[in-house]
Amino acid sequence: MELKALQMFRHLAKSLHFSKTAQAMFVSPPTLSRAISRLEEECGAALFVRNNRSVKLTAAGQRFLEFADLTINEWLQVRADIGQQQTQLSGCLSLYCSVTASQSHLPTLLDKLYAQYPQIEIKLDTGDHSLAIDNVQQHKADLAITIHTPEFPSHLSFIQLEEVPLVLIVPKSLQVSHIDEVKWHEHSVVMPARGPSKRIINHWFAEHGVKPRVYASVSGNEAIVSMVALGLAIGFVPQIVLDNSVAKSKVTSIEVKDIEAYSLGICFLRERENEALIRAMIELFDT
Repeated sequence: MELKALQMFRHLAKSLHFSKTAQAMFVSPPTLSRAISRLEEECGAALFVRNNRSVKLTAAGQRFLEFADLTINEWLQVRADIGQQQTQLSGCLSLYCSVTASQSHLPTLLDKLYAQYPQIEIKLDTGDHSLAIDNVQQHKADLAITIHTPEFPSHLSFIQLEEVPLVLIVPKSLQVSHIDEVKWHEHSVVMPARGPSKRIINHWFAEHGVKPRVYASVSGNEAIVSMVALGLAIGFVPQIVLDNSVAKSKVTSIEVKDIEAYSLGICFLRERENEALIRAMIELFDT
């Protein structure tokens, strides 16, 4: 049952004149007649008594008019409420993420947010991804783009954005293109100093019985890409870090099918999920 058909029926129920209603609703008389006939078929009863001289509502038509009035008025109220929310919702949302996430995922999120809630202001802070959860817990940020881990705090909510694979990168000069070609006893490895990458990579090495020759442990995946590009070692990095690195042309990316992927997403305090600004951001994931 279409809203337009209800509107045409309601107008006709008050005008009791097909030509006047057709003109007022910007449709042809045959289109109006077909719409009324479809409504009568759906209701299983005649809504009008009509002859060459007059049009009158039947008892069923009178009851249906009550339904049409209620439905149309409810729709108008809902549309007004939504419009008011979208135009009036304002304030400041503080967001924390890594530099890489600010380039790879944040623009799409902000485009959606501004399209629906143009008066919301975003305060963005970027830095080491390992600080994302602390920033939310300490109320330094309302939301953060972070990585889900087995130890993820239960008082935080997490909404996944994407599964991000880890890839092995090697200097172009090695001319290695497959994981089976890597001779681990001959190559030094740059390791992450902390964070989820460290756990995932150590687990992969243990599963494969590899004892890596650690060249250095560094903070930040971007630093790993830079050191590999200089030919100092090889290392694992998230695919999105490599995709956004200025040094990606100087390394070879090797797919590793059996290494755990990142679960990247938005986190926020569970107790705050019903706050209007945070709810506005959450609802973007349903659109």
